[in-house]
Amino acid sequence: MKIAYLGLGIMGRPMAANLVKAGHEVTVWNRTPKSVPGARTAATPAEAATGAEVVWICVADTSAVERVLFGADGVEPALRPGMIVVDSSTIAPRASRRFAERVSVKGAEFVDAPVTGSKIGAESAQLVFIVGGAEKTLAALDPLFKVLGKKVIHVGENGAGESAKISMNLMAAAIFEGFAEALVLSGKLGVPAEKMVELIESSMIRSGVTDYKAGFVLRRDWTANFPLRLMLKDIRLMLEAAAEEKISLPALKEIEKVYQKAVDDGHADHDYAATVETVRNM
Repeated sequence: MKIAYLGLGIMGRPMAANLVKAGHEVTVWNRTPKSVPGARTAATPAEAATGAEVVWICVADTSAVERVLFGADGVEPALRPGMIVVDSSTIAPRASRRFAERVSVKGAEFVDAPVTGSKIGAESAQLVFIVGGAEKTLAALDPLFKVLGKKVIHVGENGAGESAKISMNLMAAAIFEGFAEALVLSGKLGVPAEKMVELIESSMIRSGVTDYKAGFVLRRDWTANFPLRLMLKDIRLMLEAAAEEKISLPALKEIEKVYQKAVDDGHADHDYAATVETVRNM
C-alpha cells in the first residue's frame, strides 16, 4: 500500500518504520527534517500525500494537525476520492470532527485513531488504537493496524476516538498523581520507596500506570516515553471538553497546576513521571 506518514516524533517514527518493514511504500515528512530507513522523504505534507492511498498523521497538537492538513503546503490539494486520512495525534474531539467534515468534501475518508502503548508499544508494534470513523473505512485499514498494533477498539463515529483517548488520559494523569503523592508522603514518613512500590504492586490499588512507571521513578529516570508537556496539553483538552459539556473536573484542575509547576521547573521535555520531583518540592 502507498502511505504518506506525517510526523516522525517519539511515536510516529517507529510507526513509519514498522510500515516500511512490512513492505509498504512509505513517504515520510516531518516539520524538522528526519528520515526513516527505506522510506522516501518529502519536503512538504502535500508532496508526501500526492498519489498516496493512506495519509497517516501523528503530530503534537490540534493546530499542528490543522496545519498539516489545510495549511500552506498541506495535504488538502492532494486529497481525492478513495483516499483515507488517519490521525493518530491526540487532539480536541470537536476539531477532529471538523477536520473529518472538511476532508469528506474532497471525497476522502477520515479516521481519528489515537493510540495507547507509549514509545515501547510503537517500537514493538503493540499499540492499541482507539478509533472513531466508519466501519467500512476501518476494514480497509485493518492490514495496517495489524502491522502497527495488537488491538483496535472502534468506539464510534468521527471524534469518538479522541473523546475516549482524552478520557483515558484523564485516568492516567489522576492515577499517577495519586502514586506520586503517596510516594512523597510515605517517604517523608520514613517508608522506603522500594517498599511502597512493593506494597502497591501486591494490593488492589495496583494499576498498569504504576506497573509501567514505577521502575522509572525508582531510578529517577525521566527520559520521555510520554513527554510531560504533551500530557499537560491533553489535560487542557480534557478541561476544554468538560467546559463545552458544562461539567466540572475538580481533581483535574488541581493536577493541571502540578503539571504547570513541573513545566516551570524545567521538566517540559521529560516524561510526565517527573511530576514526582515537583510534588516532592511543593
